Amino acid sequence: MKSLGERNNNPLNIRRGKSHWQGEALPQRGQLPVGSGAIGELATEGREGAFVRFESVEWGLRAAFILLRTYRNKYKAVCIRDIITRWAPPSENDTSAYIRTVCKLTGFGGNERLTENEWPRLVQAMALIESGMHLSSELIAKGFELYRESKTGPSLTPPKGRTNNQQPLINH
Repeated sequence: MKSLGERNNNPLNIRRGKSHWQGEALPQRGQLPVGSGAIGELATEGREGAFVRFESVEWGLRAAFILLRTYRNKYKAVCIRDIITRWAPPSENDTSAYIRTVCKLTGFGGNERLTENEWPRLVQAMALIESGMHLSSELIAKGFELYRESKTGPSLTPPKGRTNNQQPLINH
């Protein structure tokens, strides 16, 4: 049986938020969109509805890289210990074991400052822990490329009829 992350094309089990991700899959039959006013406003029943479902694994990986950028810029989380403590807080996880496993899988030290170019190895390890997904370096690279394109490419250009000072349709 596939893991929740595999079914959702969401290898790091990113939770739903108020905004929608680029590449987020439309609700399937029997699902309610977030913001529909339904009780609980979950896309599906139970635990599964708490997590984003993406059109492809690459879009799920792109979202993970964007969250890492947010962690770095907003929370100054630049090492495995800081990133994982925020991603998988001790109130919900065995954060120390998570950190040790990621360090073992990546070869990085827990307090070693990571550069953006080292994030693919981090995400590959986190995907294994979060969803049991053994992702190839090629697949990780595709998600990282989508992330890089979102920083510098056409997605930063507003659609026709919109100016840069208008609210974006997609917040991520």
